[in-house]
Amino acid sequence: MTELEKMISGELYYAGDEQLYIKRLKCKDMCAEFNSLKPSEEDKRIELINNIVGKAGNDVWIEQTFWCDYGFNIELGDYFYSNHNLVVLDCAKVVFGNNCLVGPNCAFYTAVHPLDPEQRKKGLEYAKPIYVGDDVWIGGNVVVLPGVTIGSGSVIGAGSVVTKDIPEGVVALGNPCRVVKKTETHQV
Repeated sequence: MTELEKMISGELYYAGDEQLYIKRLKCKDMCAEFNSLKPSEEDKRIELINNIVGKAGNDVWIEQTFWCDYGFNIELGDYFYSNHNLVVLDCAKVVFGNNCLVGPNCAFYTAVHPLDPEQRKKGLEYAKPIYVGDDVWIGGNVVVLPGVTIGSGSVIGAGSVVTKDIPEGVVALGNPCRVVKKTETHQV
């Protein structure tokens, strides 16, 4: 089994593997190119995001800057918007549903470093996926940790560190992030 196959399957893998290094370097070059484009170069920005991520729905927009490790593990649903300074460490899948809003300076981390210092010294790590449901709003400066699922219709308050799953239809905030109330449904 290759290190890439181990990474994708959630097993311990060697992050310094040459194949993984080449894939990360190619992705980071594309991110650097995306980040250097003028804001007015909208068509080029859209084209590059579609080349970086594994799947992009309709009407996807990411403000610069944007950084990720591999890109191919990222799936963006329809009507996805992220404000400035999005970081996605996508050693495992990071999936956003439809109609997601992500505030500035947000980070989604799938990489997990072992607690055993001997394994860390060998460059070993593993990854856990992140899933974000439909109609989720994530406030600014939020960090989402490996293995977390955020339920559809939920709101994550600014500055939160999401360490555990968040159910559907709630407002959650804090460090660690915790549910504070159900969301309000407004009818027109």
